[in-house]
Amino acid sequence: MPPRPALNPDPATRAWAPAPAPAPGLLAMRGKLLPLAGLYLVQGLPYGLQSGLLPVLLRARGLSLTRVGLAKALYAPWLFKLVWAPLVDTRGSPRAWLTLSTAALGLVCGLLASHPPAAAGQAGLPVTVAGLLLLLNLAAAVQDVALDTLAVRLLEPAELGPGNTVQVVAYKLGAVLAGGGLLAFVPTLSWPLLFLLLAATYWLAAALTWVAPALQQLPTPLPSEHPRHTLHLGQDLLAVPGTLWTVGFVLTYKLGEQGTSGLFPLLLLDCGISAPELGLWNGVGAVACSIAGSSLGGALLARRRQPLPLLKSALQFRLGGLACQTAVLFHLDSPGASLAPSTVLRGEGWATGGRSLESWALLTSVLPGAALLSLCLQHFLGGLVTTTTFTLMMRCSQLAPSALQQATHYSLLATLELLGKLLMGTLAGALADSLGPRLCFSVFLALSAMPMLYLGLAPNTLA
Repeated sequence: MPPRPALNPDPATRAWAPAPAPAPGLLAMRGKLLPLAGLYLVQGLPYGLQSGLLPVLLRARGLSLTRVGLAKALYAPWLFKLVWAPLVDTRGSPRAWLTLSTAALGLVCGLLASHPPAAAGQAGLPVTVAGLLLLLNLAAAVQDVALDTLAVRLLEPAELGPGNTVQVVAYKLGAVLAGGGLLAFVPTLSWPLLFLLLAATYWLAAALTWVAPALQQLPTPLPSEHPRHTLHLGQDLLAVPGTLWTVGFVLTYKLGEQGTSGLFPLLLLDCGISAPELGLWNGVGAVACSIAGSSLGGALLARRRQPLPLLKSALQFRLGGLACQTAVLFHLDSPGASLAPSTVLRGEGWATGGRSLESWALLTSVLPGAALLSLCLQHFLGGLVTTTTFTLMMRCSQLAPSALQQATHYSLLATLELLGKLLMGTLAGALADSLGPRLCFSVFLALSAMPMLYLGLAPNTLA
């Protein structure tokens, strides 16, 4: 017997009639967003591994904040996306590039399964593991170029808000699975088994990429669109309306946020919070809040909210949240203050050098929770800001005159966005070691105020 259609009551006749079918445009958009979501999810796994797991492991082994920050140099392949972006744009199909790069990610994960992390007492990562992580980032960066090419060509202007929400949310979900999830399960899930599971995930994603119907329906560039020389191409990209302003914004809008988000969890670790608790809050809870913020941004953009006014409000809220986190940091940096391990989840554990003081009674119940809630709040607001900014970047890229230039233009903006975050993430530890946490976080607070002023100079072409 065939399935019965869904029925809805007719308010006029009280009779039951078949429910209206989803709009064809909605079904078409879902067919585009589902494969994009899966690919961005697996792309976020290397980032979560290196941003959520490695810094905590290295800091727990006694490395300085400076050396922990320098480990982020493994992200270097992401800065050279423009080297192969024209190749991805003009040679072969995005589907082929996506399939090959995703399969390569699975191969590298299979190799990492046979190379365990640094042993206790070793100063840093083994050279082989560092080299494989570098290759992992290289394959992920190539995948990102191909995926951006696909997204720019595939999404209609009305689909940019939902599309960028899917991109940010799926990427962060992959990051939390490999970051906070790994911190929580490494004691019971061995390193080889974990990377074998990651390898199987990538190979499955590569197979699904090759057969996904939406990826076989991309518009083909016109034959007259020949690649330009690098110098001419760079001039053409910078000549796109709004590009120079957007470049300045994406280089600076995350400086303060990136510094605090990289340092604050490590300072909590120094104060006594355990790695599993830190993985739960900074890995799972904070990224869940970031996904919620990204989803809110996408919902607001889908309701025809303009990116620039929404971005202004989000930046103001982010500055307020960072000010609250800085205030908590000032208390954490008090002499002898610490968070006793395994009690943070119960809102307990604030100590002052082992002495119980009545003047700290209120802090005992408030500050541990405030420290963790500030992490979640900053990630929520950061997700809102990121989704809105990526929508603005894609809107700017779509002002380029051809599909090939649009994809390369977006790769340029995405590379510069990463460059701003990577520079601050790498230098934040050195700043904290040289200036001290209090002055360092004050600098981050000032850097977070700069984009609000810069936003007033936005060109009308992006409004």
